[in-house]
Amino acid sequence: MMKLASQVLITSNIEAAIAELEAVKTTERFVKIVKEDTFLVEDAKLAVEKAYMASEETTVIILAAKLFSPIAQNKLLKVIEEPPAKKEFILLTSSKATILSTIRSRLPVATFLATAKEEDFGLEVRQLSLGTAYEFVQTHQRTNAKEMKRVVEYIGKTAMHSGVYDIDEKTLTLFSNAFIALDMGSPPVFVLNVLLLKLLARKKH
Repeated sequence: MMKLASQVLITSNIEAAIAELEAVKTTERFVKIVKEDTFLVEDAKLAVEKAYMASEETTVIILAAKLFSPIAQNKLLKVIEEPPAKKEFILLTSSKATILSTIRSRLPVATFLATAKEEDFGLEVRQLSLGTAYEFVQTHQRTNAKEMKRVVEYIGKTAMHSGVYDIDEKTLTLFSNAFIALDMGSPPVFVLNVLLLKLLARKKH
């Protein structure tokens, strides 16, 4: 059963998780800031503003994105540590590794499993090498930006769960930068190439 209390919710299906949260709503007010890709500093500022708005009923502030930029998380830290009265924060994201330990130490982490089938884009992220990266890039010469975002998300999730990469702020920034570059109109195949080469450099030896 979903609880409308401050927490980090890990899910591969953000829409389904929000629908579940709404299903258990009684008198609470919901404020939602949902980003398709990366939760940025301006989103965090908006969340903080919403938190300080007075309300009679409990307000559940839902912040959702595939990735939360480290700077945005630091911006949220104080309001999560000392939330104003009657405010609950629920962060939804696709991987626990994207959430900084400072936030994880203050909020319980739960997992919401939607029954959606995980996609497999035919890349063994654990076994990534220059050769496999090159082949994978060749197969995505004509992939558009929207589809490439799904590929980047898949690589990010798989890399974080694999245990073979150094997952730190630098690595998380790689993925948020890839999403930003795709939004700004950079050629998708170029973004993929840069991401894979930089990811390879983060592989543990």
